[in-house]
Amino acid sequence: MPNWSFVQSKIQKESEKGDPHAFDTVRRRYLLDLHRHTGRNVIAYYSGFLTKPGIQGIEIHDEDKNGFMSCIHKMDRNKGLDLLLHTGGGSVAATESLVHYLKQMFGNNIRAIVPQIAMSAGTMLACACESILMGKHSSIGPVDPQINGIPCVGVVEEVKKAYSEIIKDQRAALV
Repeated sequence: MPNWSFVQSKIQKESEKGDPHAFDTVRRRYLLDLHRHTGRNVIAYYSGFLTKPGIQGIEIHDEDKNGFMSCIHKMDRNKGLDLLLHTGGGSVAATESLVHYLKQMFGNNIRAIVPQIAMSAGTMLACACESILMGKHSSIGPVDPQINGIPCVGVVEEVKKAYSEIIKDQRAALV
């Protein structure tokens, strides 16, 4: 598998040829290569959560199922599905719904491919697959609820501690 610098050089070459959609051209070429290599259906599901943190709408959410439905519509379901995942996570309910849909379409013949990171709900999606293919540098997890990268269990612990301190000394409420 090529590294990012090599892929960027391919995109640059396509741009120099005048291709206004060079990134998409190269992306599609690699996805087609994967399909030809495995003989399986391929869907790439990724977001720019690392390069553009804070952008709204890049998490797993209910609207994603419509995109999956459009992609899967004419696929040969007997070929299974390779699902390339690179996501920071999202809604648990949306992920559960998406897993249910994918299993209705492909049964258990779904393989997650995690080229770099699948976090939180992305980990749940990967773990719902029959197998997970990862590189030495890839990672999945955590699956605990978080708000802006802060584990919710820690927030709950802090609120409990603050409450007990306020009960002991009402002046602590001001702090």
